[in-house]
Amino acid sequence: MALVTEEQVREALKTVKDPEIPINLVELGLIYKVEIDQGKVDIDMTLTAMGCPAAPQIVAQVKEAVEAVPGVEEANVNLVWSPPWKHDMMSDRAKRALGLA
Repeated sequence: MALVTEEQVREALKTVKDPEIPINLVELGLIYKVEIDQGKVDIDMTLTAMGCPAAPQIVAQVKEAVEAVPGVEEANVNLVWSPPWKHDMMSDRAKRALGLA
């Protein structure tokens, strides 16, 4: 079994974009934790707003992207609301893309 790294998982997560903001979840600062135990990956993430109607779709896309990484057998995605997401959690690149920097 291939050893999975956090970098590989984060690269896979960069393929998932917020459907309302054309920027990936990593750049938006929505990924709070990536924990790897052999082939199992646990992810804590949030969304830009509670009650987001696309939440199930985004969580499913995250799970699918991570499970496509060689060596990942299972991905568990935990949607968390603490700490609450804020604009300052975005990367500088994402802020520039949205005209916030």
